[in-house]
Amino acid sequence: MLTGRRYRLDLTPGQAEFAERIGGACRSVWNTALEQRRVHHRRGAWIGYHEQARQLVEAKGEFGWLAEVPGRCLQQTLIDLDQACAKHGTWKVRWKSRVRNAPSFRFPEGGKITVERLNRRWARAKLPKLGWVRLRITRPLGGKIKNATVCRDGRHWYISFLVEDGLAPPERHANPGSRVGIDRGVVKVVTRSDGIFHHRVFARDREAAHAKKLQRDFARTARGSARRKKAAGRVADLAGRIGRRRQDFAAKTACVLATGFELVVFEALATKNMTAGVEPRPDPERPGAFLPNGAASKSGLNRSILDNGWHRIEVATIGKARYTGTHVIKVNPAYTSQRCNVCTAVDGKSRESQAVFRCTSCGHTEHADVNAAKNILTAGRAEHAQPRPGVRVGARKPRNRVGRKANRQATAAQVTAQTEPEPAGIPRL
Repeated sequence: MLTGRRYRLDLTPGQAEFAERIGGACRSVWNTALEQRRVHHRRGAWIGYHEQARQLVEAKGEFGWLAEVPGRCLQQTLIDLDQACAKHGTWKVRWKSRVRNAPSFRFPEGGKITVERLNRRWARAKLPKLGWVRLRITRPLGGKIKNATVCRDGRHWYISFLVEDGLAPPERHANPGSRVGIDRGVVKVVTRSDGIFHHRVFARDREAAHAKKLQRDFARTARGSARRKKAAGRVADLAGRIGRRRQDFAAKTACVLATGFELVVFEALATKNMTAGVEPRPDPERPGAFLPNGAASKSGLNRSILDNGWHRIEVATIGKARYTGTHVIKVNPAYTSQRCNVCTAVDGKSRESQAVFRCTSCGHTEHADVNAAKNILTAGRAEHAQPRPGVRVGARKPRNRVGRKANRQATAAQVTAQTEPEPAGIPRL
């Protein structure tokens, strides 16, 4: 199976500067290629990866800053853009900003990457044009390298290897027949249907107050100044420390769930939609004023959901389940917190508080989150027991997306050449 290995790099000042230039070149190629696709879309034409890759070769001959960076990284940027446009649409793909987006680039040829272990703690990897770079080897690679991605997170650089470990999922789980329902909350991060809670405070009160002070210090600095860069680094260091705690909690919780249960049931929560902001409502009687819409309380709920990492726990469990044979399914979350798991009666008044559930029909009393987790498990067992439809016999194999786009590109180029000449001002790579 394919898995990831992430290590912290120890780059020299020269290597760090060159890595910044590679990331800047990839960002420029992304933005230029995206604008080129949008211009063609406005004209009713189409341009794809193959044509943009050909223009990239021509641009490398004209601009030296493009020729000095690894060409495979630039081509991989065009491939990522092509996949993003095919999945989300040209107009929904976002620009890459130097401020908001950290530099990141990928070396797609894993066979050309060499990793040598120096001692118990350190190793080195040879990357195209970057040369030998030192990395903190916290765990062995354990397989064949497919590609490598270099990115900057805060003040430090990291490298992520995509590795083929050669392992296969087990035919049967170690605990056959074991099932658990998972309810994610704000007060308790994870509540299991067997009554066990998984919780951790990621940011203590003192750290939260210190984070607000660092944000105020950052807001008082001038744009482009050296003090602003230092203040941004202090904010990023604290946020990174809290984020690593959240990631560690998600990984450990996922390991417990995947190794202990054959079936894990989550709620199908749209976290992105749940944490969206509230639209302001203008007051018709007072021009320029807005009606109260509960935006302050909603922002607090959004912050709590994001701080607890609901989606990260689900993704980590799915990734760990590949090695244990665990089935992870998601069910409809409707009325799971208002339904009694004993008599199945649904009443919003049954949940008296955040932690107390007392059924108005049968009088059953239980912790509200545990009751919701049991309802989630019941729905998951019913869905898991239903036979799933098989693949239709003789189904056509999906074609290569890049090859299909190449045919569309050639057709669009012929139509454009016959109808009108290419106007000046179209951005080219």
